[in-house]
Amino acid sequence: MSVPAAAGGIALALPEEVVFAPVRSQTAFEETLERLGTAIRLGLLAPGTRLPAERELCARLGIARSTLRQALTALTEGGLVHAVRGRGGGTFVADPQPPTEPPTEELLADWHEIADNRFAVEVGIVVLAAERAHAAAVDQLDALVDAMDAQLDDYAAFRQSDVLFHVGLAESTGSQRLVAAMTATQGEMTQLIRFISHPREVLRSSNDQHRRIVAALAAHDGPRAARAMADQARATEHVLAGLLPAMKKMG
Repeated sequence: MSVPAAAGGIALALPEEVVFAPVRSQTAFEETLERLGTAIRLGLLAPGTRLPAERELCARLGIARSTLRQALTALTEGGLVHAVRGRGGGTFVADPQPPTEPPTEELLADWHEIADNRFAVEVGIVVLAAERAHAAAVDQLDALVDAMDAQLDDYAAFRQSDVLFHVGLAESTGSQRLVAAMTATQGEMTQLIRFISHPREVLRSSNDQHRRIVAALAAHDGPRAARAMADQARATEHVLAGLLPAMKKMG
C-alpha cells in the first residue's frame, strides 16, 4: 500500500500502523478525530499530504463512512484539513494556524490530570443522580439537551447550556459539595476547551451523549448512566488530544 504523499509527490515515512490503526466503536468519531488531528499536529501528516481515499480509510480504521465523514467535517471546520474537488482532488492536510491566544505550558502539561479529575467527579455524580434525581430535575436536563440541539452553530450559547447541564446533574443529587465539585471541574474544563475549535459535529456528538445520560437517569439506571458519562468524558479527551496545540506532547 502506498504511503500518502506530500505536495510535490514526496513520500512521507509515516508510522501508518499507528496513525491508521482500528479505533474502538464506542467513541469512534472522537477517536478518529484524535488520531488524525494528533498526526497533523505532530507533523506525521505534513501540510499538503493527501489522506487515503474514504473507502481505504474506513477499512483501515474499522469505521463506517458516516463516522469518517463526521470526523473529516470536524477537522475541516477546525482548519486542519481541506477538500479539493476534481481530478487530483481529495482531502489534504492544511497549513496549521497558530491559536490567537496560546495556552500556557503549565496548562498543557496538566491537561491529562484535569481530564482524570473530571472523569472521577462526573462519573461518581451521575451514579448518585441516577439514584436520586426526581422527574422534574430529569425534565430540566432534557430541556437543556433540546436547547443545545438548537445551539450547535452558537458555541457560546451551547457551552452555557452545557455547563448548566452538568451542574444540574450535581444539583439533582441534593449535595451542595458535589455541586461545588462539579462547578470547579467545569471551570477547569472550560479553561482547556477554549483553546480548541468547536466544530458542529463535535457539539452534536457531545449532545447525543447528553441525551443518553438523561435516558439513563429517567430509568434510574446507575450503571448505564456511569457508562454514558464515562463515554462522554473519554470522548472529550479524544477531542482535546486531537485539537490542542502540539505543545501538549511534551512527555
